[in-house]
Formats: sequence, structure tokens, C-alpha cells
Amino acid sequence: MFSFVEVEILDPFNHQDYETDKLSIVDVKAIDSTGAIYHIEVQLNFVDGLIQRVVFYGCELFASQLNAGGEYTELKPVCSIWLLDAILFKDATNLHHHFRLSDTATGRVLEELLEIHILELPRYTVTVEHLPRASKRDWWLFWLLRAQDYEPEELLRLFPEAEFQQATRSLIEIAEKTRDKMAYDKRELAMKDQLAAITHALEKGRQEGELKGRHEGEQRGEMLGRIVTLQELLSVATPTREELSSYDLTQLTIACERLQKQLRDRGV
Repeated sequence: MFSFVEVEILDPFNHQDYETDKLSIVDVKAIDSTGAIYHIEVQLNFVDGLIQRVVFYGCELFASQLNAGGEYTELKPVCSIWLLDAILFKDATNLHHHFRLSDTATGRVLEELLEIHILELPRYTVTVEHLPRASKRDWWLFWLLRAQDYEPEELLRLFPEAEFQQATRSLIEIAEKTRDKMAYDKRELAMKDQLAAITHALEKGRQEGELKGRHEGEQRGEMLGRIVTLQELLSVATPTREELSSYDLTQLTIACERLQKQLRDRGV
């Protein structure tokens, strides 16, 4: 009985942005305790050159093991598994297609060094009622295709085996991280909204202050002009220009009214 000792995400998780989004793993490579390599890929649609791509990936994984100066005996088996959400072989009825290097006349396998498995998911028809009599392969396909339709507790009940329990608990952990991410995003959004509101208020206050300052400055300039004219008419020099420059608008208004009164008292 072998176990996986290394799992590498070649093309990382397509993480859920929202709790209702589906999680997909695009490309995974795993190595078991014997050194055998497993490549697992989910292909959501049929694209031109897919068969050639399937063959290339398997061969490339096998050949890439051999470093410069390495021995051919060091090469480990490669198993490439493709989950296709499409029908690749129109004339077939089975969902699982298993390919190996073999003699077409005798069926003799040329060492079990390279295997390619293609599973056409649209052909999968197993329901929850079929699970007690289904194969381990069909259990995994059900879990992969239908897990989002069940609560975690129900999945744990449907699949009591250790490997499914571990997979389900990993799924629960991912879902919890998704909820944490959503809560964090909401907090971040609230903080950004609050910061934007404060920034807007400060900007509005600044603009209003500038507008008020310009208006007040214009009024002070106009008032200063009146005071200087009145001082010339009355031949007075107080308040001085230096004193007037420190007056605010209210003080200038009072000074102007006093000078106007003096002018009226003189009968001018």
C-alpha cells in the first residue's frame, strides 16, 4: 500500500471570491512513496489539439525526470489523469478510457511506465442512491462533482472512509477561509468607504474654505479701499495701513462705518 509523499499545485487553485463560487483545481502533480508521478488535470471544455496535449503532458513528465548524467533505470512510472467536462470520443459509451504502451497484437504492456486516464464527466450518471454499490472511482467522481450540493456533515456521513473524511475536512477548511476572506473584504471595504467619506469631507471643507477665503478676501479688499478713500476725504491717517492690515472683516466694517459717520457729521 503506497501513500502520497508530495503534492504540488502546478497551476494554483482558482480560489473562490464568494462563498457560492465553485472551487476548481486546474493542475496537480503528486508523488507517491515509490516515486511514481501522478498528474491530474481538470479540462472544462474541448479545445483543438487536446489529444496531442494529453500525450505531450504524459511524455514530458516522464522525460523530465532524467537529469544530465542520470540513469534510465531511475525513471519512475507516470500516471496522467484527465477529467474532461466534455465528450472526447463520440463513438464510445464508457466514461473511463485507459491508455498504456502495449503490443497491438498480443496486448503485452511495455512496462507500466506511462498511463493516461481520460474520464468524460458528462457520461457520469451515478446518484446518491447508487453509492453503496458504486466503485471507489465512482465515489471520488461523485465527491468531486456533487460535493457542492451537500452540507459538510452530510458528506462526512456519505463517505466515512479515511481518505474521504480528510478530503471533506480540507474542503471545510477552504470554505471557512473563504468566509474569513469575505468578512475581511467587507471590513476592508467598510474602512475604505469610511476613509473615502472622510477624504471627501476634508476636500469639501478645503474647497469651501478656499471659496470663503477668496470671498472674504475680496470683501476685505473692497472695505480697505473704502477706508483709504474716506481717510483721504477726511484727511486722517488713523488707523494706519499697518493696523488696518491686521483687521478682520468685522473690524474693517466697524472702522469704515466710523469714518462714514465722521464724513456725515461734517456735512460732506
